[in-house]
Amino acid sequence: MRDLFDESAERRLEAEAPLAARMRPRTLDEFVGQAQALGPGTVLRTAIEIDALTSLILYGPAGTGKTSLARIIAGMTQSHVTELSAVSAGVKDVRTVIEQARERLKMTGRRTVLFIDEIHRFNKSQQDALLHAVEDRLIVLIGATTENPFFEVNAPLISRSRIVEFVPLADDDIRTIVLRALADPKRGLGDAAALEADALDAIATLAGGDARIALTTLELAFQLAEAEGASTISPDHVARATAVRALPYDKTGDVHYDVISAFIKSMRGSDPDAAVYWLARMVHGGEDPKFIARRMLVFASEDIGMADPQAFLIAHAAFKAAESVGWPEARINLAHAAIYLSLAPKSNAAYLAIDEALRDVREGDATLVPDHLRDRHRPGADAYPPYKYPHDFPDARVEEQYLPDGLAGRRYYRPKGKSAAFEPGPDSSESDTS
Repeated sequence: MRDLFDESAERRLEAEAPLAARMRPRTLDEFVGQAQALGPGTVLRTAIEIDALTSLILYGPAGTGKTSLARIIAGMTQSHVTELSAVSAGVKDVRTVIEQARERLKMTGRRTVLFIDEIHRFNKSQQDALLHAVEDRLIVLIGATTENPFFEVNAPLISRSRIVEFVPLADDDIRTIVLRALADPKRGLGDAAALEADALDAIATLAGGDARIALTTLELAFQLAEAEGASTISPDHVARATAVRALPYDKTGDVHYDVISAFIKSMRGSDPDAAVYWLARMVHGGEDPKFIARRMLVFASEDIGMADPQAFLIAHAAFKAAESVGWPEARINLAHAAIYLSLAPKSNAAYLAIDEALRDVREGDATLVPDHLRDRHRPGADAYPPYKYPHDFPDARVEEQYLPDGLAGRRYYRPKGKSAAFEPGPDSSESDTS
């Protein structure tokens, strides 16, 4: 247990800390990204500015600003700020903080803000120990976690806190952070080297929305350039400074669309190895997992359809997992689904059926609903021909015209391969190659 922003620690931080630590934003104006949660006029920003904060759980990937925001709050609030380590603190430590907060409020009137990084590592008893203090506002809790709090944090604690989701930083946000670090004369590199535009783009691409990775890459690339006597940081310096090879992936441009196209076509071609490779390219590039899962949802109906109706359920489960779990664990769910969809039998019969029917709707004559299918609740409906209720017939089937006049006998759904098992008519063995 320690107090945040001890002055001597700050001095050591300035002198010895890595670039990523030195460049942590110290004010809301320095904070980059998360405009949806922290932009001007948002409820959270206003609460911070007027020092009227309620308990928060900050949830999102690493390097997106959760801890930085907690430290900014610590510097702005008039409350006493304390930090607990979710790795080493126990229930006794939690109770000690609460008791000290009680005494502090009684003696000085100052509230206590308790910051817990990686709060999901607290077990149930540790989280439960916080409940009453949070509910009574004896402490204001700021918890940070990379895990979905709805799965990892006790529901009573969630109900007493505001959940704020942080998203991966945009490439432009990463560029802003990198250029600021490059130019800052006190905490940054102070224009000690220039940075090629392609090198800046490479850092932004590799970072995958993580500011810490971006700044660490910049620092190592600068050290390589400096050791070689180079005055400019090149893409080669960036590539050699990274622990993994920086593959091109732009998330919005040509590479983005080329890779997702290769992914879809690999699954369509029933090649699970290629599908997993292209999936890995997207994971490595920091693609939105929900985007990948949405494309698989479409694929399950367009390219598999009735050949394996279970495929749509698998794809839907992958989407929900991507939505709930996020990176990095969602890569496993997405790989599971991609392999299943690749190996599933294929049929585009449902896709062809709806498009052919739409073409008839757009281009054909306006058709009326046959009288025997019309609604029976309107006046005069007794004059309509009788409707044959299928459940009154053997096997709940009855010969009847359901399409409008002029389209009677039209076939839209033409099952292919294994999807022929779902053919509704007596000629279920038919197959069509259109």
